[in-house]
Amino acid sequence: MALTEQTRADAVELAGRYPQSRSALLPLLHLVQSAEGTVTPDGIALCADVVGLTTAEVAAVATFYTMYKRHKVGRYHVGVCTNTLCAVMGGDAIFERLKEHLDVGNDETTADGTITLEHVECNAACDYAPVMMVNWEFMDNMTPQSATELVDALREGQEVHSTRGPRVVKWRDAERVLAGFPDDLADEGPSAGPSSLVGLALARENDWTAPGTDTAGRPGSTADSATEAAEQADTSRAESETRQQEDGK
Repeated sequence: MALTEQTRADAVELAGRYPQSRSALLPLLHLVQSAEGTVTPDGIALCADVVGLTTAEVAAVATFYTMYKRHKVGRYHVGVCTNTLCAVMGGDAIFERLKEHLDVGNDETTADGTITLEHVECNAACDYAPVMMVNWEFMDNMTPQSATELVDALREGQEVHSTRGPRVVKWRDAERVLAGFPDDLADEGPSAGPSSLVGLALARENDWTAPGTDTAGRPGSTADSATEAAEQADTSRAESETRQQEDGK
C-alpha cells in the first residue's frame, strides 16, 4: 500500500515542530504505522527523506524499539505485562489463558485479524497488577476470566473503556495519536485510581502542604529528612484532579 500525499504532508508537519527535524523520527514511525499498520520499507524511506537520515539509520531505530512493528498488527494490540510483579500476581496465567483462548502465540495475530497478542515488559502500573494494555490503554487488576471476556468483547465489536483512560480506539487510530495528532479523547475517563491516590489521602490526613517559595519564586529549602520531605510534598495538582473526579460522580 503506497503512502498517500496526506501522510507525507503530515510527516513534513511533524518534522517542522522540532528545531532539528531528526528529533521527529519516533513520532514519524508511529505515523507510518497509523497509515500502513506496520513499519514498511516505504515508510522507512519516507522518514529518511523528511528528516535527512539514511534508511539504515531509520531502520536501526525502528528495530530497536518494540513498539514499532515489522509485521501487520490486528485492530487491537493486547499486551499482557509479564514482568516480575505482574507475573507473580497472575500475569503469566493470563498470558497462557489468552494464548490458548485466541489460538495464537506471542506476537501473533488471530485469524480474523482482530487481536495481536504480546507479552510486554513493565507497564509502570505495578499498583494495579496484573495489568494489560489494549492499544496502550490500561486494563487494571485483570484475571484470566476478565482477560478472556475483554478480548471477546473486542472481537465482537463492543465498545471497551480503559480502567484509567478513554474508550479504546483501533490500533491505527492510537498510532496516529502517538504520532502527535490528538483525537480529543485525552480527558475522557478517569486518569487516576484509588491505589495511585493513597499518597494524596495521607497528605490530607496529615495536613501536608506544598512548600512556599522565596522572593525570587524559587522553591523553599531542601528537606533534611523523610518527614520534612513529606511535609513539603506538592499535592496541589493531584488534589485538584481528585476534586474534579469527586464532583463528577
